[in-house]
Amino acid sequence: MSKRYVKSDKTYKKPSEYDEAKIAAAMKRLKSKRKVPTSVALDPDLVEAIKKAAEERGVPYQVLLRMFIIEGFKSWQKSA
Repeated sequence: MSKRYVKSDKTYKKPSEYDEAKIAAAMKRLKSKRKVPTSVALDPDLVEAIKKAAEERGVPYQVLLRMFIIEGFKSWQKSA
């Protein structure tokens, strides 16, 4: 099964024009929100299962892991 990302979908239409001012403003806003790289040791079988699940959903596995962590942490905060 090949990877299916949104931009590889034939129905995806790229914007044909870019507003440089909007791009610069977005970059400035997001610069302070950069993610901090971390490292977590996981069982190789779990990593493969996560990669397979991510491929089925058409997202990179790191994005799926980030979603799991964020959702789990929010759930944990609500229950604490």
